[in-house]
Amino acid sequence: MAVADPILSRRPENRVWKKFRTHKSAMLGGFLVAFFVLIALAAPILPIPDPAATDWGAVRKPPTAAHPLGTDEIGRDVLARMIWGAQASLLAGVVSVGIAVLLGVPLGIVAGYFGGWTDAVISRCTEALLAAPFLILAIALAAFLGPSLTNAMIAIGLSATPIFIRLTRGQVLSVKAEDYVTSARAIGLPTPKILTRYIFPNVLPPVLVQATLTIATAIIAEASLSFLGLGQQPPAPSWGSMLNTAKNFLNQAPWMAMWPGIAIFLVVLGFNLLGDGLRDALDPREH
Repeated sequence: MAVADPILSRRPENRVWKKFRTHKSAMLGGFLVAFFVLIALAAPILPIPDPAATDWGAVRKPPTAAHPLGTDEIGRDVLARMIWGAQASLLAGVVSVGIAVLLGVPLGIVAGYFGGWTDAVISRCTEALLAAPFLILAIALAAFLGPSLTNAMIAIGLSATPIFIRLTRGQVLSVKAEDYVTSARAIGLPTPKILTRYIFPNVLPPVLVQATLTIATAIIAEASLSFLGLGQQPPAPSWGSMLNTAKNFLNQAPWMAMWPGIAIFLVVLGFNLLGDGLRDALDPREH
């Protein structure tokens, strides 16, 4: 075992983990993300009130033992709505980025590897979409598709797709110029095998980093769409819709806006710190 340990320590996955765990801010980000994910998953079994249950005798009550985060304008428990709202925010972040990755990575690989008119068409369409601000494009698509959480996720995913197309294309252009890819083409290796064996594995690390960072952006976008009434629809809880309601009671019940705002801040901070840590850990120049 004493002989094997130095060998194991030189494995890429071990070097990445060693680099990541020494990154204090990345570990903090991972803790924040894990905390919110566990809270969202445990929502059905936690001993909390029904997030849609109203109590007209406890309207806009400040935090108490019965309601640790207070109640809203119709007496619903803010803590319960916060916990269930985490599901909508995290689901929107993960699913919308998943859509963007599934659409953007293949298109970026095709554009970067084959070039020619294929690259020209994909690149011009990508540039046209990138010309519109991300959030404006997401709002336009969500308004066109109709107000719902599903349509909001689709709109955010389509709006984020150009980011992954451009990133993947740039990585493919760099990788396909490497000697091992040139050698693989020279010996007649089939194109699908080159793409799956040599191109995609080398494109994956920066895509994972970008996906982690984009989840944070998608969570903000979902909250924005819900705030505008284009995302999660009442009475289903969502941090964005909670902020939309709370803006009318900032003087009478500031806790209604404070807790959703803090939650959005912390989860976005967590994904950004996690993404920064992954970027440093996966950087080959650091090994």
